[in-house]
Amino acid sequence: MITKAFFSLFLIIFVILPVWPQGTEGGNHPYSIRGEIYVDFEPIYAGFVDSEYPLDVPAAGRRALDEASMLFSAMIYGWTFHYDVGERARGIAESMELQPAGRIQAGDPALRVTDTDVRDMRLGIWVDYHLDVLQQRRMQVWRTGTIRNAQAIGYSPINIDEYPGWLEVRRLALEDSARAALRAMLRSSERNRPKEVSGYISLAAFPRYYIDAGRWAVSARFRVQITEIIPFAAY
Repeated sequence: MITKAFFSLFLIIFVILPVWPQGTEGGNHPYSIRGEIYVDFEPIYAGFVDSEYPLDVPAAGRRALDEASMLFSAMIYGWTFHYDVGERARGIAESMELQPAGRIQAGDPALRVTDTDVRDMRLGIWVDYHLDVLQQRRMQVWRTGTIRNAQAIGYSPINIDEYPGWLEVRRLALEDSARAALRAMLRSSERNRPKEVSGYISLAAFPRYYIDAGRWAVSARFRVQITEIIPFAAY
């Protein structure tokens, strides 16, 4: 039954969505960016059973496209950020505010599925996003010499009273990874710990999600442009 549904989805995707030549994973192609996504047919998170459990192939395919839209948005547009580094000795809490600089919708015709696979109760898809001229310029900026590279592992919240939904959980884990990456980058590049940092951050490539101790973890790489650093001496 799964096989039949899978091939139905496979044919629909390839009839409706034209296939573009495969670009380079990680967004190095000048005209398109590319990534791979896996969706479990039996999603369970921290004791919460997903409302759609178990997923069929079309539902898993919709989720994969929704996640691809989120990740391509993070690669092309990224976020503006304001990061309070925090310091325990001074009683200053760490916090990070992220604001998306733009969004790609799941039905965007520039988002194309190029490969699909069902294995080990998971749907895997490769997706390309064909960049328009303005988006190509954005990606060019993210690759300039003034941009720093950072990477880290992030986690979804450990205590959740109410399940926020599968995509929100993954988004929160990705944002935590951005915070951890920025913190690690500042530790290695700044001689004195700053109080506040502002700038822009984008996802460099599709991340790797996995379950760690009952919650989602994500290993991700980012590109960072810092526009302002405020030292403790300014206060």
